[in-house]
This record gives sequence, structure tokens and C-alpha cells, in this order.
Amino acid sequence: MAIEILMPALSPTMEEGTLAKWLVKEGDEVKSGDLIAEIETDKATMEFEAVEEGIVSKLLVAEGTEGVKVNTPICIIGEEGEDMSSAPAPKSKESVKDQGDTLSADKAESAAPASEPAAAPASAPKAAPAAKDGSRLFATPLARRIAKDKGLDLATIKGSGPHGRIIKADVENASAQPAAALAAAAAPASAAPAAATGAIAATGPSTEQVIKMYEGRTFKEVKLDGMRKIIASRLTEAKQTVPHFYLRRDIELDALLKFRSQLNKTLEPRGVKLSVNDFIIKACALALQEIPEANAVWAGDRVLQMTASDVAVAVAIEGGLFTPVLQDAETKSLSALSAQMKDLAARARDRKLAPHEYQGGSFAISNLGMFGIDNFDAIINPPHSAILAVGAGAKKPIVGADGDIKVATVMSTTLSVDHRVIDGAMGANLLNAIKANLENPMGMLA
Repeated sequence: MAIEILMPALSPTMEEGTLAKWLVKEGDEVKSGDLIAEIETDKATMEFEAVEEGIVSKLLVAEGTEGVKVNTPICIIGEEGEDMSSAPAPKSKESVKDQGDTLSADKAESAAPASEPAAAPASAPKAAPAAKDGSRLFATPLARRIAKDKGLDLATIKGSGPHGRIIKADVENASAQPAAALAAAAAPASAAPAAATGAIAATGPSTEQVIKMYEGRTFKEVKLDGMRKIIASRLTEAKQTVPHFYLRRDIELDALLKFRSQLNKTLEPRGVKLSVNDFIIKACALALQEIPEANAVWAGDRVLQMTASDVAVAVAIEGGLFTPVLQDAETKSLSALSAQMKDLAARARDRKLAPHEYQGGSFAISNLGMFGIDNFDAIINPPHSAILAVGAGAKKPIVGADGDIKVATVMSTTLSVDHRVIDGAMGANLLNAIKANLENPMGMLA
């Protein structure tokens, strides 16, 4: 039986992707777990594994095709010698784009009130019938063999393959995984919040109106890739829906810079070099433990107060940015945080991060000090409750505790706060805790 392999949703925000490269060709034999394609999402280039076994009968989408919608058939896997004459013809890059435009139009039309119930799309996946003898269930031959060997009833197993088909992983995990967990694993990507779909809100003049304004002037149109579309969508949503307020503090860095220099000399034989940013991550993680009410995220109709300090750090890459998350940052040493941050940043620039490495967290840091920026206001990345904008450290005259004027290295910080989660006094306490940690760096090692 021929099986359609669908374009997967490789991240919660993914609605479409680019089929960057085929790792198989027609006629190749594949097994469950074999790599068959490289797919570019809005955040990364990821390898896609086969969930079926058989022969690659037909590649339906051309290599390099952009805008392939999630759940669009991309190839067919069948059995050796199976007649594929009735299989759909491969789609060109242009036909995939046209299909995407049609799907977008259908979505817009379905959003309007209708006098009659809309018919279900013909391509919508249907649940496989569950016969008592299991003979009519959709399952791969390998899954059937494993189920038979383990004495499992296929009728009790939820399939996570295309169109609810039971695959190898489903029967292997059946004895250890409860049905609820299997159902959650098979939940469609459409269950993700609508705000994370990547559609850019229609605000301001239309494309045609803007182009007309510059009629007669020379310009180059730059096509938006998936990442830029997601950034535009999410940050527009954040500024429109998240009630931001801003708290600012100057932080003296002289004690930290001296302490960092001493530590780096000690750590030099191990090849470790701590950055100021490593101290900032640690200071924020500890501050979230000191003010636990602020270590929270907005969840629609409730607030989720987190236990661990999972801190996201913005990393600039070509064409956009990532915010990899350092989990349990409060428990890690400065050297461990430094090593993990370097690894995450390097893989972010290569777009090799897995989704779980840039999702989650309750708090973020955006540091533009290395670019010479004195101060700025960062936009909160929902569902985070706050983000710390960090400027460059600079020599400035200050009035000391004894009233004398002295020169100190001062770093300007701005805490952007979601007022639905954190009120003014709580936000002030959080920023004061961050400042105290950075101005007394030895305390962070206690």
C-alpha cells in the first residue's frame, strides 16, 4: 500500500517550510528512522526522518521548493513492484506556491460567516477504522509484526503516522506509554496558538500603496524568509497585545570586571574565558529565584509560576535572531553557563538548534553592549514576562557613597515588563536584585 509522506510541522510556529534537499532518490529503500530530507523551517534547517518503511516511489516536491505547507504530501513510499502510474505528478516550485496561495485564500474565505456548514477539505486526514480483528487498521507491516510479537492489540494503539497510521514507534512505546501521552504526541500542529502562525498582521499601507509612493525611484525588493515573517508577526503581536512598561537602572561594573579578570586567569589552563554576559545570565537566574513571583509566564487565562530559572538569550544571526534557552541556569556554574552559551550561539548561527533548545523560558536577555549601544528598550517575547536590555559599559563620573565624585564603569539596563504578570514594585525588586548580584559578583558563587 502506497503511503503519502507529509510535510511535517517541525516547530510550533511552522506553517510552511522549504524542502531544501532530498537525501533519497526514487527507487531507494528506506526504513523507519532513515534520513530522507533536509527541511528549512522558520528557525533552522532540520533533517527529516522516515516514519515508514518501503521504496521511495515518487518525490512529489522538487528540491529547493519554498512555501510548502505543513501536511502537504511531499513523497510517496510504497512496496517493491507496486504500480505508481496513478500517483500524483511531482509538483514544481511554482505549483507549490500556487497551491499555497489557494490554501491561504481558502483560509480567508472560511473565516467569513457562512449560511451553510462548510464541507470538510478532501485532503483532511481521516481516522482509520478500528475493526475488532485489526485487519482494517492502518499500520505498517513492521508495526504489525512488532505488535504481534509483543501480543499487542492494534485497535488499542493510537497511530502517529500520516492519516493516523500506526508506525514502528507507536507499537514499541505502547507498553510503556499511556494512551493520553500517545494522543498528545499525535496532536496536530494546528493546535498551536493562532498568534504563532507566522501571518503578518495587516497594518499600515498595503504593499501596492508603498511601492507606488516610490514610483520612479530605484530600489531592490527583498523577499521575506520564514524567520523574518515570524519575527515580524510575533513582535507586532507583542507590542499590540502585551502591556509593556519599562524600568531602568545603571549598574557599576568595576567590581565585576576585576573579579572576572581574576577568574579568567585561574581558568586559563582549562581554556575557559568568562564574558560579562555570562555573569549577567547568572545574575538574572539568581534574581528570579530571589523574586519567585516574577519567574512566571502569561498563559491566556492564568499565570504559570516557574520553579527553575530558564533564561533565554538573544543571539543575532544573518537575517534574524534566535533566543536559545539555558535551562536551570541558577544551578550552573559560570564556566558551565559560558560553555553552554558558546555552544548554543554557534549552533544558532548555523541554524542547527533543535526546537526544545529555543522554546520555553520565562525571562530573556538582549545584550547590544558589544555593538556600542548605550541603552535601548527590548520587546518582550511572549509568553515571557520580562526581557532585560543591556547596553555597553562606559566610564562615567559618579557620586560615591562618601559624596566624592569618582570615575566608574557604568552599564545601562532597561527591564521591559509584562504588566499582566509583574506589577511595578515586583519589577523594581527584580531589577534591584539583578543589580545587586552584578555589583557583588562574589556573592553569586556562594
